[in-house]
Amino acid sequence: MNWRTIKYWLYFVHRWIGIATCLLFVLWFVSGLVMLYVPFPSLDAEEQLEGLPPIGLEQVEYGPYSSEGATSDLREIKLEMRGDRPIWRLSPWDGVPSSIWADTGEIAAGAGKEEAREIAEGFGQANVSDIRLIHNDQWSVPGGYDAHRPLWKAELAGDAGQVLYISSTDGSVVLDTDARERFWNWLGSIPHWLYPRALREDQPLWRQVVMWVSGPCIIVAFTGIWIGLTRVRMGRRRFSGGKMTPYRGWMKWHHVSGLLGSAFLLLWIFSGWLSVDPWRLFASEGVSPEAVRAYSGAEQLPNPDLAALKPLAGSARRVIVTSAAGQALLRIQQPGISDLVLDASSFKPLDLNYQQLHQAASKLVPGSQILSAETLIEPDAYWYAVDGNVQLPVLRFRFDDPDENWVHIAHETGELLSQSDSRRRTYRWLFDLFHRWDLNLLLSTSPARELLIWLMSLFGLISSVTAVYIGWKRLRRPSGA
Repeated sequence: MNWRTIKYWLYFVHRWIGIATCLLFVLWFVSGLVMLYVPFPSLDAEEQLEGLPPIGLEQVEYGPYSSEGATSDLREIKLEMRGDRPIWRLSPWDGVPSSIWADTGEIAAGAGKEEAREIAEGFGQANVSDIRLIHNDQWSVPGGYDAHRPLWKAELAGDAGQVLYISSTDGSVVLDTDARERFWNWLGSIPHWLYPRALREDQPLWRQVVMWVSGPCIIVAFTGIWIGLTRVRMGRRRFSGGKMTPYRGWMKWHHVSGLLGSAFLLLWIFSGWLSVDPWRLFASEGVSPEAVRAYSGAEQLPNPDLAALKPLAGSARRVIVTSAAGQALLRIQQPGISDLVLDASSFKPLDLNYQQLHQAASKLVPGSQILSAETLIEPDAYWYAVDGNVQLPVLRFRFDDPDENWVHIAHETGELLSQSDSRRRTYRWLFDLFHRWDLNLLLSTSPARELLIWLMSLFGLISSVTAVYIGWKRLRRPSGA
């Protein structure tokens, strides 16, 4: 195949696939900038804690093992309020979570309409103007809510347009949205992720659509870069008038902006294609649930001493009993302050040493040895947070197994914070870096990351908008012209 033929197909592919996809590029660049400031609606741990009333400790008469139907094979125990009553929420290692009323010791049933209304009004500090039972809607489609369906959707009175979603299975508030979030997400996350409810409800179909819509866009970007570079003349071989580009008007803007933002554009669309992990290239088993259970080490979580708990908990919103590194932990949570973490058996400060953590960590990847261990006192490329709120110090253990597993463990509590293998760390560079530009160098020098994304997005947006106009002019050209 000679250069003339190659050149013909380069132009042909770039022109016609570009015409078919240029509006998508405009949509993605605009929506991506919106997403910098307004994420998809969710209810994070701190928001959930703030919405809970203080635990009525004087009402607590029964422990989590009081009911005849309560299991002792528990991974986590929570004490909090459900409406105006204290409740134990029990999460077993295997099986379905359950709840026990802490004031009567009875098994708690699902939440009905009136109870959901009371929970919503207490959480949102406003009257409920409407409440109805739904399976899902645009904001509650993700599979993380499956265990709570159907959901009570409670609309609160007031100008903010706040809507709360309450689990019908356990009465917890699992999501909130407001009018501002919903408006901007129709311009942000929904078009960016191709996330309309009708498509997102079918997870396999949605993945295929993302793959096969964004895939051709990679071809457009690649051919555009190739063509753009071949049409640049620098040095003494410039075009007439000393110009480096032969184009004028809209084509000139398209050519120059495409070249300036070419690397960003190609990496961005390629990493976006990887967001759905095509063909599960980066899927991995990681640390098994059995290994996590062995690491926790507690055969049975202790029954909290209510008499000792009451003077410590004060105005706590939640009390959690769990285990890590062979020791049961008691965590007392209040909004706006750090958790108080104690030994769940003695209610004394934790006394974990490095040797204990090292020995327990060896159980996380059976059949392998710990290759190295280090204490991180500042973020690095694999332990960081885009918002800067990263837990430190942490211990990182690296194993010599074929998958090259790593784990991060909380230095003070021994809790397992994260796990990764070589595939996930590769994905961190190919997707997270090139789609979110989350290097610590940029994160630590605010607003460097934000300015970089804006600059590169504007180059991409100019290239895309000019492509829309050029494509429109091409399609309107009379046949044979």
